[in-house]
Amino acid sequence: MEHEKEVPQQASDSTAVVLPTQAEKFSKYIVYVDESGDHGMQTLDAHYPVFVLAFCVFHKQCYNRSVIPALNEFKFKHFGHNLVVLHEHEIRKEKGEFRFVNRPHKQAFLDELTAIIESSRFMLISCVIDKAKLRDKIAETSNPYHLALGFCLETLYELLQEKSQHQLQTHIVVECRGKKEDQDLELEFRRICAGNNHLERTLPFEIIFADKKSNSVGLQLADLVARPIGTHILRPEQPNRAFEVLRHKFYCSGGRNQTGQGYENWGLKVYPRP
Repeated sequence: MEHEKEVPQQASDSTAVVLPTQAEKFSKYIVYVDESGDHGMQTLDAHYPVFVLAFCVFHKQCYNRSVIPALNEFKFKHFGHNLVVLHEHEIRKEKGEFRFVNRPHKQAFLDELTAIIESSRFMLISCVIDKAKLRDKIAETSNPYHLALGFCLETLYELLQEKSQHQLQTHIVVECRGKKEDQDLELEFRRICAGNNHLERTLPFEIIFADKKSNSVGLQLADLVARPIGTHILRPEQPNRAFEVLRHKFYCSGGRNQTGQGYENWGLKVYPRP
């Protein structure tokens, strides 16, 4: 009987480059950012004298498996396609694609959208800058966006510490605002992450700029949550169903078993403090 030929094993190459797996390099979370209000200090809107920065922190697996399909299904139902980009301002002012037949139609649309936000699993970190008080406290050259960014990045790092993801790279997606604004923001972002923060440590974050026309589900949700936060801070006695939903999304001191409480000066900061 003829013996089968043995296939020689390849010698291991000790110089071969081993690429890190995603689990070794990137965190399990992705962050989408949007703002509400004017970040300039020269102008002050008497009806909305605040600047709000909102970080929506998604677990990538939940984001892919449930959040994206839910919002796409909503768009297919109401528009027949999923290319519509949801903007809070246009919905509120009934512009563009958001011209509703009547008041009940708009309310039904908002109720369904609110229900999607409520069922979507994400954690919320936000900072509200009271521009009137800030102007009295600090020079007009202060940048509310940069102040809010510092707080949100520091809090995000603390959240990721709890999740044991703080040593891995987390991407933070922001919407483009203009060449100069984006350059200034990136410079401040890298300055904070290099160690110029209250934690006095480097932060493993990377900023990604997305085009305003980008049909990103995460950016659209961040856009929808920012203004209700500012409205609540300005008029806390006013009914605000959107904020009541968001209240349970804020990163809080009690963990997931105590959502809806213990988030002030934790996942939600107002500066200067009232």
